Amino acid sequence: MSVTLENIIIDYNNRADFIKTTPLERNVNLSDLFEANIYFKREDLQVVRSYKIRGAYNKIASLSHEEKSKGIVCASAGNHAQGVAYTCNALRIKFSVFMPASTPSQKIAQVRMFGGEFCNIVITGDTFDDAYLAAEKYCAENNQVFIHPFNDKKVIVGQAGVAIEILRQLNTTPDFVFLPIGGGGLAAGVCSALKSTSPKTKIIGAEPGGAPSMTKSLEAGKVVSLIEIDRFVDGASVKKVGELCFDICQDKLYKTVTVAEGKICSDIIKLYNKDAIIVEPAGVLSVSALDSFKSEIKGKTVVCIISGGNNDITRMEEIKERALLHDQLKHYFIIRFPQRAGALREFLNNVLGPNDDISFFEYTKKSSREKGPALIGIELIDKSDLEKLISRMEKHSIIYEYLNPSGDLFRYLI
Repeated sequence: MSVTLENIIIDYNNRADFIKTTPLERNVNLSDLFEANIYFKREDLQVVRSYKIRGAYNKIASLSHEEKSKGIVCASAGNHAQGVAYTCNALRIKFSVFMPASTPSQKIAQVRMFGGEFCNIVITGDTFDDAYLAAEKYCAENNQVFIHPFNDKKVIVGQAGVAIEILRQLNTTPDFVFLPIGGGGLAAGVCSALKSTSPKTKIIGAEPGGAPSMTKSLEAGKVVSLIEIDRFVDGASVKKVGELCFDICQDKLYKTVTVAEGKICSDIIKLYNKDAIIVEPAGVLSVSALDSFKSEIKGKTVVCIISGGNNDITRMEEIKERALLHDQLKHYFIIRFPQRAGALREFLNNVLGPNDDISFFEYTKKSSREKGPALIGIELIDKSDLEKLISRMEKHSIIYEYLNPSGDLFRYLI
């Protein structure tokens, strides 16, 4: 079966009673900022809070009664597993899901809740790829059906339903569609649907800077496997994209762009503060990519696919920290204070600016030394205040070491 528009429309119509049609909303803040008509396709409002249910249900519903009775196996960092869990519970199919240890606890709890009595969760490995290998082995040993999160034609066709809805809701053809890329299933599905109906639409895939698997594959002209990835953007951090997905995206994607993890965190906070939208790191990738195309999208109709909203509240401190560092509003120093009374007070009175805030302070007095090192984190109101802060430290002969650019040392401390 090829991924054709006919396949997509038939399967979409067959699954319409099960899959929620998500809203397409014009975002006023970003439309004004970029001088364009920017719409959000709100897949974070799906019943499992991500688009993944589309592909999972499309694949599982297509299985024979015999295949369903054997049981189902999948590997996932969270969202695919929730789609499989919801589907299997509705269809009363037993399933096992293999998830990496890095999966946020919120996603694990949701899988267990959606799957109910039919669910078996196995936590294994550090990455999605580790969990995937374990799931494949288990599937072969137990003669069960494997539901791939992206490299499957039925899954790709299911994800393409996002594009069908965009065209129906927009009542015109978008100039640009921005979407996240992990394994490539959503990108392949949207490309297949849009390029058949709206060939002039430019489709841009956004990847986390720490896991640019599609970008590297497109550069090489073949699927490549990354040796190391940053797992922070758990919903889009894979070492290797799907072969089927790559074959489709290679011809149909306009461009890919990588986004720094700090930028992703900054945009998560902005979306929450300005629009009351809660997204996971992968869910905001399409929005984070807009800055790289500011001149191209001016005056255009743009759709950003908000792919998921499964964010664990316990991650917010890390997200805030990464955002402040990316926006150059938080800075860490090792400062060597004289071992005498009043040294810290002098720093506060003479060096710290009126809007500067000490948000981290660690110091242990050692009386046998003349200088006592303290690790200090300072938050600023404006990034330009850093130059003024350093100038005051030098004026008052403060002995310091600036840690933000210090690579491995900085990552170890923070």
